Amino acid sequence: MNKQYFVLEFAHAMPEHCKRIRVSFKTAGYVLGAIALLVVVSFGLFSSYLRMSWKVSQYNELRTDFDHLRKRYQELQGISRQHREQIASLETLATEVSVAYGLNAPADSGGSETLATDFLPHPTVGESLKEYNFLKTASFGGIYQRYAFKWQAHSQPSIWPMEGVLRSSFGGRSDPFTGEGAFHTGIDLSAPKGTPVRVTADGVVASFGWSGAYGKLLVVDHGNGLRTYYAHLSSSLVLPGQEVRRGQVVALSGATGRATGPHVHYEVRLAGTPVNPYKYLARSRPPRPRADTAKLSHNDLGL
Repeated sequence: MNKQYFVLEFAHAMPEHCKRIRVSFKTAGYVLGAIALLVVVSFGLFSSYLRMSWKVSQYNELRTDFDHLRKRYQELQGISRQHREQIASLETLATEVSVAYGLNAPADSGGSETLATDFLPHPTVGESLKEYNFLKTASFGGIYQRYAFKWQAHSQPSIWPMEGVLRSSFGGRSDPFTGEGAFHTGIDLSAPKGTPVRVTADGVVASFGWSGAYGKLLVVDHGNGLRTYYAHLSSSLVLPGQEVRRGQVVALSGATGRATGPHVHYEVRLAGTPVNPYKYLARSRPPRPRADTAKLSHNDLGL
């Protein structure tokens, strides 16, 4: 039986050296099928590689967006926490003012139905009308002026609390522990442990004790809603309720609480809200300059 086949002829300059190769149709079909299969497999592998590369690039973009959103979420969490603290401070201040001036009666902590005021003499109609007219027309500043401490000669913070190196200013900065953006509510002055800390205005010691990340915290009330905070202390030299004068040594520096080293965190708060302390310190002699700068600039102080 004769088989059909292809003849491949390789020409040569000399006719006697001409070569002929016989290839059957079946063999040619196998070769063409193998080539086609190889092309299909190569195309499939190349398509899979392109698809995988696209998915990897998409994943990297999504991962970058996720990291950015997580960082932004953490920043917003910090801002929200600060706002909650400010709102809580304002609510506490409003409650104290209301209770102090009879706008709202404090809750009975003993659970007794009989109040201590039941045993006090009731004011006359004239006294009640006089007090009502006063509370109706007086502002918070007027109320304070009526009951302010007369002995205060320096009620506004006007000196630096400690001799030290200014390490961090008021406003935005990178958190020293996480490296993420954060809002710094005061200034940090670095000095060896045990450096004297001076109160920056006349006032009354409101509290002293451990306060979370602040460590040992001393709070001085200067009246009219103005308070100063001295944090990360090693010890206090005054007691709550004690009157203090501007420049008086009230504590010693330390590294308690959330601190990277010995320093004092100083805040000025107005009605519970942290404000830039530099406007109170601009006219006083600044502490020693930073180690990496020759002068103290306004930018360093948060302006």
